[in-house]
Amino acid sequence: MASTSLDSSVSVPGAGETRARYRRILRFAAWHLAVAWWFELILPRIGLSKIAERTRTKRMRRFAQRFHVLAVDLGGLMIKVGQFMSSRLDVLPPEITAELEGLQDEVPPVPFPAIRALAEEELGAPLGQVFASVEETPIAAASLGQAHRARLLPLDAADTGLDSVVLKVQRPGIDAIVDVDLAALRKVGGWLSHVRFVSSRANMPALVEEFGQTSLEEIDYLQEAANAERFATDFADDDKVTVPDVVWERTTRRVLTLEDVTAIKITDAEALLAAGIDPAKVAPVFASVMFDQMFTNGFFHADPHPGNIFITPIDDPTAERAWKLTFIDFGMMGEVPPKTRSGLRKLLIAAAARDGKGLVAAISDVGVLATSADTAELERAMTALFGRFGGMGFAELREVDPREFREFAVEFGDVVRSLPFQLPENFLLIIRAMSLTSGVCSSLDATFNLWDSVEPYAAKLLRDERGNIVQDVGKQALDAAGVALRLPKRVDGLITRIEDGSLSVKSPRLERQVAQLHRTAQRLVSMLVFGALLIAGAVVRVDDAVLGSVLMIASVVPLLHGLWAGRRR
Repeated sequence: MASTSLDSSVSVPGAGETRARYRRILRFAAWHLAVAWWFELILPRIGLSKIAERTRTKRMRRFAQRFHVLAVDLGGLMIKVGQFMSSRLDVLPPEITAELEGLQDEVPPVPFPAIRALAEEELGAPLGQVFASVEETPIAAASLGQAHRARLLPLDAADTGLDSVVLKVQRPGIDAIVDVDLAALRKVGGWLSHVRFVSSRANMPALVEEFGQTSLEEIDYLQEAANAERFATDFADDDKVTVPDVVWERTTRRVLTLEDVTAIKITDAEALLAAGIDPAKVAPVFASVMFDQMFTNGFFHADPHPGNIFITPIDDPTAERAWKLTFIDFGMMGEVPPKTRSGLRKLLIAAAARDGKGLVAAISDVGVLATSADTAELERAMTALFGRFGGMGFAELREVDPREFREFAVEFGDVVRSLPFQLPENFLLIIRAMSLTSGVCSSLDATFNLWDSVEPYAAKLLRDERGNIVQDVGKQALDAAGVALRLPKRVDGLITRIEDGSLSVKSPRLERQVAQLHRTAQRLVSMLVFGALLIAGAVVRVDDAVLGSVLMIASVVPLLHGLWAGRRR
């Protein structure tokens, strides 16, 4: 493939372009981290928190708009980062998620001559000798590759049983672009690892590595083909799901040929209704299939956005439903280890049962909460949350008075912030998949309540769990016997501590309130000293300029102490 035949926008980046791309990503990240640091940390500490609150919406929208421009301009992994942010409706404000919606649809396609050259290089022959025809206009252009419809040669069609296929080809030079983007993201992850609020909740370098590993697998089409076959095997006996067949003879690391299964886009309500399919009935089936992947199979589609899921009508009067879910694009897949899967199953069962204590225990099992955490207050918070908002769908939650959410945040905000939450490995893709699942279901049915799908699925899991009830009862009996044997010694130790006065009672909430009062007193004293020195200096300076100036300069010390006292809790 001669480089002169390619447009500069799709040629392999040179060393100068690589450095410029790397620096541009870092400049963008550094500037916006500095802005966030100034408004969210500095201004509140000097009593200007209202300025930060008043400008937050505008700043979030400006950040999203600028990142949108950056992602579309650079492409590569920046598109993937933007897609992930747009799916985090649970933690990111709508000013960001709304701006980044549809980012994938704005990726400009690569000119077909460049695609043809790369495909012919990979397949070792001109496309005219490998396919009966290939459409030059792509049916989809993504950040890492693009897809074209094609037809197999008669002999290949006879061997595979397929005629129409989809030819997926990588964007030229994407390997080098991914390497540069990952290097920049690793640097940003290193910066964030020094931010205490972030580092206490997530290992950013590890998350970047997880994201990088997923991205590298996504540009290996042999891996994607293997993923598609494994996914198809998992749902071989499920009449709700179909998966395209792989044409292995026309597949390499950078070229993938699949059965053309394009049907109705899952969120195309008009087309679904025209085909006699009720979108509201699709939502719970889709949710149930995604639950099966994560809680039962342990191998799940981590990029279930609307462009990767189709509804295929079927003409079978004996079938339970007249359509199937068709999944495509298996480049981004996630795997849930057995221990994590067990914890997620417990979490789902506890959530369906509105069991705050069980939910906290499951969160600990999954690894989201450090084992050293004091969970009593969190259990109380979860119980209160279920009591007030449990079972509500997104539509119902939107109708709740915002003051109720604020009151809940005031009562339990300190509890949640003080706990050592962390984001374990493999969780990035789980969160993404669940966020996209919720978004797709809500677009199919505005009144969709995820609880309506969670509860029957949790009941099914509970029935499965009871299959081992004899084993569980035996284990619990052994645990109870162990506790009974240790009980006399523990009671004796407790009585001894009471007698010698060494028994202590811990109340995290009271300790936080006392600590806050102590910090407030420190700041008040510092501010009084600052004011006294400043006023004394101004008065004395009239008669003694040197002494007055010294006093006024010295007033800076208590001022700084007053601003920063209690910075570390």
